[in-house]
Amino acid sequence: MARGSSSAQVRELQARLKQLGHFSPSPTGYYGSVTAASVRAFQAKHDLTVSGTVTKATWSKLRSLTRQPTHSAMYPATSRPVAKLDQRCLTGRVLCISKTSRTLSWVVDGKVIRSVDVRFGSQYTPTREGTFTIYFKSRHHVSTIYHTAMPYAMFFSGGQAVHYSADFAARGYAGASHGCVNVRDLSGISALFDQVRIGDKVVIYW
Repeated sequence: MARGSSSAQVRELQARLKQLGHFSPSPTGYYGSVTAASVRAFQAKHDLTVSGTVTKATWSKLRSLTRQPTHSAMYPATSRPVAKLDQRCLTGRVLCISKTSRTLSWVVDGKVIRSVDVRFGSQYTPTREGTFTIYFKSRHHVSTIYHTAMPYAMFFSGGQAVHYSADFAARGYAGASHGCVNVRDLSGISALFDQVRIGDKVVIYW
């Protein structure tokens, strides 16, 4: 396993590192900079080659020092309580996004179908608030401005989109977007992408 990997085995790696105090966030299944730093710390402590990449020797040593993680340890409940829906979200098909609770709820005719955690832009690149519509979707999008991957992008206002963020999955709220609505749940955003249509409403509110 190495940086850029995304799998159930990475979740197991993170959960095992967490048992030893080397990984503090909840397992995400994405091998980013935080995971690489945790692996380097583990390798240094146990006289292994410090590479930040999980070699056969590293994996063997880690497994010998830890127990098999439970399903709940690998897949912790991270979703925040669903925010009270804005009145604009109660009719039709709506991506209802609350900045207060930092949640996105996919709402159809007033019924919440799915909710996921989200993060927003910084004070210098704020996420716009208001009512918008999805005007473009791109499953394998790459930003032409920042040259970063924006998988499952659903654009609603200029260059701002709802999309999966590997950085959000790895660092959580320690970072911010450039104005987009970031989702860290890969299976959740994949399901949303398949369900949301061009023309569906987006409401972003406090």
